[in-house]
Amino acid sequence: MIILRTPDENFVGLPGYAFLPNYLQGPAGLRMHYLDESAPDAPVALCLHGQPTWSYLYRKMVPALVAAGYRVVAPDFFGFGRSDKPTDDAAYTFDFHRNSIISLIETLDLKRITLVCQDWGGLIGLTIPMDMRGRFERLLVMNTSLGTGDAPLGDGFLAWRAFSNSKPDMDIAALMKRAVPSLGDAEAAAYGAPYPDMRYKAGVRRFPNLVPDRPDADGAALSRRARDFWSKEWAGKSFMAVGMKDPVLGPPVMEALRTTIRNCPLPFELAGAGHFTQEAGAVIVEAAMKSFAS
Repeated sequence: MIILRTPDENFVGLPGYAFLPNYLQGPAGLRMHYLDESAPDAPVALCLHGQPTWSYLYRKMVPALVAAGYRVVAPDFFGFGRSDKPTDDAAYTFDFHRNSIISLIETLDLKRITLVCQDWGGLIGLTIPMDMRGRFERLLVMNTSLGTGDAPLGDGFLAWRAFSNSKPDMDIAALMKRAVPSLGDAEAAAYGAPYPDMRYKAGVRRFPNLVPDRPDADGAALSRRARDFWSKEWAGKSFMAVGMKDPVLGPPVMEALRTTIRNCPLPFELAGAGHFTQEAGAVIVEAAMKSFAS
């Protein structure tokens, strides 16, 4: 397996991202990067990103979560950010990504976890608490879903998958600038910093094709089991924030997910936000803390 590692200099001077890197060894010698901010004995906010982003997506939420008393752990999935990047698209599977996050949780012995997730951070992350009982206490969920494989994929997602597949050398900075018009040029460029050329983008390319689209697809059975867990067994507190302008994982999808999550309150609606909800920053954390305290 050919593995690429983005040069450290690509991450120098990224706006709003002055966090120290942390690493742990994963399968086949792969190195995973993660942010680890605040006291090690504080309750944990485990922040999981999606596609085509990386932990840079959480730069505006990390300080607010730390101020709220959390230890923030924000990994980069393999193939993303500062984590190692196998060049073979086939290396990236649902179980490969899920197992890597489970390994992170076990290696760092994370407990009292609030799962903070969006996009693939939810598709993967929402399947984990059911198999790590006693570690998760709260959920902060944004524009995402469960890939159960027993319902047709929406037209919006199918269009996104077709677009992604047509752009093997996706211009990530340009895509993020279109998706979040308020982004500055340097911020948009920071999203593309981990990917010097197309060889580094196998993980980015692969994610849309991993969404389970049939009952026997990789991850579908896990996701159906997770659906049962969230609807019948989840006893923690939940908070949902929705970027209302998201054309793929927007209000209808999120309402369906909300009704799946036991005792999930009405969502916090971000009228001006699209898919990348985290760009709204501290306002989400403030609303979530008020909800959790009620």
